[in-house]
Amino acid sequence: MTVDNTSDTVYSIIMPRIKPRIILDTNVLYAGLYSSEGASFRVLRAIEEGKVKIVLSTTLLFEYEEILKRNQATLGLSDRQIESILDYLCMQSEHQKIYFLWRPRLPDPKDDHLLELAVASGAKYVVTHNTKDFKGMEKFGVKSLTPKDLLEVII
Repeated sequence: MTVDNTSDTVYSIIMPRIKPRIILDTNVLYAGLYSSEGASFRVLRAIEEGKVKIVLSTTLLFEYEEILKRNQATLGLSDRQIESILDYLCMQSEHQKIYFLWRPRLPDPKDDHLLELAVASGAKYVVTHNTKDFKGMEKFGVKSLTPKDLLEVII
């Protein structure tokens, strides 16, 4: 807020809102593509609308690809559509290399790469349906949120 001393008028300065940077767990991507009814789909919309920024690593991108291709019949997606989705996510994301491995740190060792990505990138949130698998991340300054919880943060 600034004050014009000549007229005593108060001007409000609206600062642009900083987009939360998130790590999107594969289960949220899958759920959002499976159904357009839930919070996972709304998170994908928030990415599309520029309300959040996802951070990707090569490992996470390959995990997305593997899960989507393994479940493509259930999702009703062709190979071309999966490639388009992955390309789009790459265009919408920040890419982060990971130079260190802290394994195992989490209850599910297959999720350690998400913690490593969050720490390397400075992202504050891992968005997942399995928050119980991410206990202990808080000591690294990272919080796990469900898609519904993330939507409450960005609204």
